[in-house]
Amino acid sequence: MDRLQLDIEAGLGLLPATLRTVAAMVLLYTTSLQENPTRAPRQLIKKAGKLVPEGPAAGDYQFELGGGVTGVLHHKSSAALAASACRHQGVTPTTDAVFTAIQTDPVLAAALARLLYYTDPYRLPVLGDVAGSWALYLRTWRPGAHTNGSATEREALRVKWSANYAKALKAYGVPV
Repeated sequence: MDRLQLDIEAGLGLLPATLRTVAAMVLLYTTSLQENPTRAPRQLIKKAGKLVPEGPAAGDYQFELGGGVTGVLHHKSSAALAASACRHQGVTPTTDAVFTAIQTDPVLAAALARLLYYTDPYRLPVLGDVAGSWALYLRTWRPGAHTNGSATEREALRVKWSANYAKALKAYGVPV
C-alpha cells in the first residue's frame, strides 16, 4: 500500500462507514493523481519564469479557498461531517484554517475530498465506470483547465483521467 492509499484510508476513517467504499477510494486516488500528482502542498504557478507554490489551490486534491473548502464546510450534506473531521484533526472548521491545514494534512484533505463528492446529488459511479467517474469529477471539481481549455485540452484531460483511473484500480487490486 502506498502513502496516498494510507492517507485516503485514514481520511475515510474520519467519516461514516457508508462513505468508506472501494469506489470512493479509487475516486479519491484518481482525483489526487489528476489534480496533484506530485502531492505538492500548494498549486504550482509560473512566476518570473519559475514554478512557485503560490497558486489558489492547496493539498492533494487542490481545493480552493472559495471553492472546495467553502463548499464542504457549508453544504447541507457535508457541513457537520466536515466539522467533525476537522475537530478530530485539531483544525478549527473555518475556511482559512482548513485551507492552511490541508497543505500539510493529507488525511484531512482526503476526508474533505470525499465529502465534496458526497455533496453531489447522484450516487458514486460503480467501480470501472470511467465515464461516470469523469462526469462526477467535472460536476464537483469543475476544473478550470477543462472549463477554459480548448477542445484538444479538454480531451487531453479526459485521457489523463482515464489513465489515472486505471492506475487507481490497479492500486486497489480491482481487475481492469
